Formats: sequence, structure tokens, C-alpha cells
Amino acid sequence: MASTRLPGTPRLLRALNDRAALELLLARGPLTRAQLGELTGLSKVTASQLVERLEERGLVSRVGEQAGGRGPNAQLYAVRPGTAHVVGVDVGPDRVVAACADITGEVIGRVEQSTRDTDDPVGVVHNAVVQAASDAGAQLSTVRRVVLGTPGLVDPATGDITFAFNLPRWHRGLLAALREDLDTPVVFENDVNLAAVAEAESGAARGVDDFVLVWLGVGVGLAIVLNGRLHHGSTGAAGEIGYLPVPGAPIPRDASRRAKPAFGQLAGSDAVRAVAREHGFRAGAAADAIRAAIAAGTEGGPVLDEVARRLALGVASSCVVLDPPLVVLAGEVGQAGGTALAERVQHEVAAITLVTPRVVPTELTEESVLRGALRVALDAVRDEVFGSTLG
Repeated sequence: MASTRLPGTPRLLRALNDRAALELLLARGPLTRAQLGELTGLSKVTASQLVERLEERGLVSRVGEQAGGRGPNAQLYAVRPGTAHVVGVDVGPDRVVAACADITGEVIGRVEQSTRDTDDPVGVVHNAVVQAASDAGAQLSTVRRVVLGTPGLVDPATGDITFAFNLPRWHRGLLAALREDLDTPVVFENDVNLAAVAEAESGAARGVDDFVLVWLGVGVGLAIVLNGRLHHGSTGAAGEIGYLPVPGAPIPRDASRRAKPAFGQLAGSDAVRAVAREHGFRAGAAADAIRAAIAAGTEGGPVLDEVARRLALGVASSCVVLDPPLVVLAGEVGQAGGTALAERVQHEVAAITLVTPRVVPTELTEESVLRGALRVALDAVRDEVFGSTLG
């Protein structure tokens, strides 16, 4: 009787088992062969073969021993951190921050540079990536991916930046120039999208498959996560709610005037400061004005009420289309507003639409864009490295 076993099935199973073991080692720390077998459901023999295969490929190494009962101590194995490295970059109008992480996700190098005195974006990124890798003690040849977070639109088809109003020298063709310069895969991603990735990994959206993140800062942006995946739209413009036409703000019709979008004028940092000033709270930054209003108790209530009313116009417009269960307020204003602002926005959205999403402040206090860039880079590189265990 002819065999019905599919060709290559044992090879595929080995690859799946290898990947499962590597993920366990990343999540649980050093493990013995017996522990890996128990956690993966594999026999002792199969688990031993698996470990030997991963060790031969240079993906795991012995890191110590576990004292036990009778007989020799069991060897402990862990993923080799230096197997590959990634670099995340957060690019802003005044500075660039780059961090280098090994394949386990540990950040081992970091550099911050001013971008005010240069008009050479390739040189800026090159220096940041090289110095971050150097600070990590990593060879540039082991950096398998660079992910850059940038304001503006990224074309999903080409990966190039198509529009970034506060980074005028970032343009089409820059991606190819960076890839050639660094001789490694380089990826652009919208900064608010990366903040949402970080929020899903270790912030207020942990375990939530569908949510939106509203970034409240100099501009206003939104990231959309559906079924655990970022939604970019056909041109990369999904979530650009700063350009949402809303009542209460002029709606520019000329594309050359896009730097002053309608909802951005109504709810951006300049508008927040203006609202605060009208109620006697003066501050150089919108986040400081919000913090002052919260500290003032009932006297600051009208400031928060008005800011929430304005924000709710954009949040409600998005949520009545997407109907997500969760909205995260991030950026410097969202973080400063905390639950006091989030609860007001939640109440206002429920009052003016049929949807009632839970609205919460971000749980990430620093460098969420950079963290998201590293997460995206790590996911891609782990797929590449861990997916090649069979040679």
C-alpha cells in the first residue's frame, strides 16, 4: 500500500519544533533539554536532537548547569544573544535616537544626536546606526534590520516616505539610498504606528486584538490595529486624522496648505495651550498646561472638559467607522492627561455617537516609538534567523 505521508512533513515538523523551542527559550530564559521536552511535548530523544541541531546552527549555547537530584547536573541552554542584531531609529525634526538590540530583545547600545545642523538624512541615519551598533559592541555586519520611525506617510507598496511635513528633506528615493549605504535591510514606518506596536506589546493594549491609538502632540495622529495587525490603508494614510474635516476649524482645500489640517488645528498642541490660556493656565508646552489644569482640581476642570470635547470629535469619527473596544491616548498630551482626560473623552464619545469604546491613557512613559521600531525589527529578524534552522 502506498504511503500517504506528505513529502517534507518531518522536515516541516522539525522546523516548527525548533521555532517553538527558540520562542520558549526567549520567553522563559535558560532551560534544560528535559524542560524543553516537557514544555514542547516532545520525547527526550527528540528534544535532545532538537537542542543539538540548534547548537550546531549556532542559535543556542550552554550557559550553565542546573543542580538536581542524582546523577550529573543538567546543562542549561539559552538563545545566543549575538546571533543577530537590530537597530531601531526614532527620527524627529530636531533629533534622532537609535538603539541596538540583540536577538533576545535586550537593548545593548543607544545614541542620541541633534539633526538641527545637517541637511543630509542619509548621513544622519548612517551615523546613528553605526554608533548605536558600536555602543552595543556589535559588528555592523550582524545588524540584520534597521527600522526607522518617522512622522508622515509611508507608501505601503514601495516602503518610501511620501510626505512628512516637518522633515522636508525626507523624500522618495531615500529608502534605496539608505539600503545601499548601510548594506542591510532598512524599513520606514509611521511613528504613531510604531507607538501602537509598543503599546500592544507592553502597554495599555496588551492582549487586545482591535484598538486605536490616538497620538496627541504637536500634531494629531491615529494608529489602527485590527486582528492584531497594523492597518496602513492603500496609500499609508490610514489614521491621519489631523486632516479630518471637523466643525470649528477652517478646512483647507489647497494641498499646499496641508501643514495646517482642520482637526490638527482644533486639537493639536497649539490649540491645547490656547484653551489653557483662556482659563488662566499658561505654559510653554501643551503637556505642562494639561498637568497644571489637573493639579488645580476643580478650577482646571473646564480646560480638560474643552480639550476632551475637541478630541472626541476625531475619536468619535474614527470609532463610529471602526468600532474598536479600546482607544489609547498617547503622545505628550495623552500621557499628561492621564485618566482625567481619558475618562472625559470616553464620556463625550459615548454622548455623541452610538459606540462606547473604553478610553485609557498610554502606559508607556518613554520612547514608545523607538520600542515599537525595535519590536518590528526583531519580529522580522527572528522569522529569518529562526526560520532557517534546518539549513
